[in-house]
Amino acid sequence: MILNLVTKVQQLWISVRGRLAGEGGAVATEYALLLLLIALAIVAAATALGLAIAGKFSAACNSLQGTSC
Repeated sequence: MILNLVTKVQQLWISVRGRLAGEGGAVATEYALLLLLIALAIVAAATALGLAIAGKFSAACNSLQGTSC
């Protein structure tokens, strides 16, 4: 009975160790980081573009000397 339990624990340990040593998780993590960096770049570019457009509209409003911009 104890020998059976020890054998099952050893098999479980070998299975866990094999999963941790695999490269599949590292690849998925690298893709997740890459997607995160791309998303951050898109957000930064959209923010910069929005600020630039707002500045152009503000300048156009000021050049037309509108009172409510």
